[in-house]
Amino acid sequence: MDVAFFQVNFYSKTLKRLVSLNALIPVDTFGIPGQEMIERGPMKSLYLLHGYSGNHMDWVGGTNIQELSLLHNIAVFMPSGENNFYLDDTDKGELHAEFVGNELLEFTRNVFPISAKREDTFIGGLSMGGFGALRNGLKYSHNFSGIIALSSALITKNIAGIPVDFKDAIADYNYYKRVFGDLNKLMGSDKDPEELLLRLKRANATIPKIFMACGTEDFLLSENRDYHSFLMKQGVEHTYVEAPGVHNWVFWNEFIEKGIKWMLR
Repeated sequence: MDVAFFQVNFYSKTLKRLVSLNALIPVDTFGIPGQEMIERGPMKSLYLLHGYSGNHMDWVGGTNIQELSLLHNIAVFMPSGENNFYLDDTDKGELHAEFVGNELLEFTRNVFPISAKREDTFIGGLSMGGFGALRNGLKYSHNFSGIIALSSALITKNIAGIPVDFKDAIADYNYYKRVFGDLNKLMGSDKDPEELLLRLKRANATIPKIFMACGTEDFLLSENRDYHSFLMKQGVEHTYVEAPGVHNWVFWNEFIEKGIKWMLR
């Protein structure tokens, strides 16, 4: 077995332009004499989202994801989400959530030998991508059976109702308003991961399995603890792990492996 590394460009209808993504596909490269060939069915797939200021190259450069794809026989797809938190920008007509939640799945299933079953389809991410994985894993829960969220930027409560002169280490009011919309109506909207989970519960819908991890020295630790507490109060079964670490690739490399093992367990 070997893993094929594809760099893909295709026209996205939801983003109205050419988009780039990386794909890791385990493939049979040779047969061993005297050993029976193994029949392999359609592969499970993981859609892996990068963090703020990153792109589709991050996971390949920062982690052992190629080895993990091969070791666990899973296809991994890594799109670029720019700095849009994987949310739809209806003003610009760039539907980043619709892209990762529906269109990307449809495209990859047509092109690569992967399963189209919900139980074989997962979404994951780090930081901004961890937010994107949780938000869109819940928003498109009919497509994803599991979510891996590492050091997630669960910042909705931090920016809800901020004043126009707000500015933090990452961005300012204008950026957050452009990405998240009306900040006075953010909580309780479909951009709020707590509200999305409550909607699934009210509809008696199946909630994806959730794996969360965050470093004990990470600046987003309190936000992750808060969402963990929310899930516990709602009686939602999930896995939450804290371990020594900061907001960096050392932590994410360790916990994407743990997340994938959890996902395939």
